[in-house]
Amino acid sequence: MRSTLTRALAAVLLAAGFAATTAMPAAAQDTASQDTVPWAVSTADNEFGADRVNYGYTAEAGEQVHDGLKVVNNGTAPLELAVYTADAFTRPDGQVDLLARDKKSVGVGAWARAASDHLKLGPGESADVPFTIAVPAGTKAGDFLGGIVTSVQQGTVERRLGIRIRLRVGGDLTPALSVEDAHVDYSGTANPFDTGDATLSYTLRNTGNAITAARQSASVSSLFGAWSAPAAAIADSPQLLPGETWHVSVPVHGVVPSVRVAADVSITPLLTDASGSVAPLAVVTEPAGGWAVPWTLLVVLVLLVLVVVLVVRRLRKRRAASAEGSPAAVPFAESETAAAEPAESETAVS
Repeated sequence: MRSTLTRALAAVLLAAGFAATTAMPAAAQDTASQDTVPWAVSTADNEFGADRVNYGYTAEAGEQVHDGLKVVNNGTAPLELAVYTADAFTRPDGQVDLLARDKKSVGVGAWARAASDHLKLGPGESADVPFTIAVPAGTKAGDFLGGIVTSVQQGTVERRLGIRIRLRVGGDLTPALSVEDAHVDYSGTANPFDTGDATLSYTLRNTGNAITAARQSASVSSLFGAWSAPAAAIADSPQLLPGETWHVSVPVHGVVPSVRVAADVSITPLLTDASGSVAPLAVVTEPAGGWAVPWTLLVVLVLLVLVVVLVVRRLRKRRAASAEGSPAAVPFAESETAAAEPAESETAVS
């Protein structure tokens, strides 16, 4: 047992050391804010409106949308910018970003084209860059997200400034989220008679055709619903594009180690319309399970059993030794008493 526990502990420490020394690669691009670069971008002032935060359209498959981007050089030196369009994606930190220029776009980034891919501006100058979005015929209904980007290369870092383009292609909108790979990992506790901590993990997947977020809650209980422990508060997920996934990991305290535990994950899809209003949809629930073995208690029980076995064996040895050291019993000897034979007598007759 000692050898097994030692090997297990070494494996845990090795895994922890590997996780601690693994780092993510540094990003090769920078999506900057207008406060950190010498230029600014905004939506053009046209029939769609003025001072828009970003671009939002509803179009049918096969239609075209025409709009523009305004760029201003606020610096004191001439500025040369690249202009391109790209698809959007959700980063691991929940922020929306745009694909780099060398990455292939298949949605809005592929359908939108700026009138010019380069722009030169002197100090204080501004320019409007027209662009067109041509929605391919046969495009399925749903939400698509991308953006129009201005960028400058500084060494190995690309400084970028852009505006999102949200396009909803007409047709049936079917927002839907699913919960996948839900499981519970029990951490245990040093006290063999106490509750322990667990981690509930699962993946959200946008299985619909609309950009959707999720409101979430979860709990962990025994297999028969007893000893329920609520999970810690879970923040709403970011808005996920169709087909995107979002990993969730939440701690659960006060879990009774009942060998096998069950979990319930509840999510409420949140659909945001063009005006910014949020509509909650029907709740989706997903069961999960995991092992919650009271290892500390089992170790204590095993040690107690070993102690009992050792005590019993020692008592048996003492009894055997006592039996071997006692004097042997003397067998009872029967005594034989010989009967005296009568003497022969002779009578003489005269």
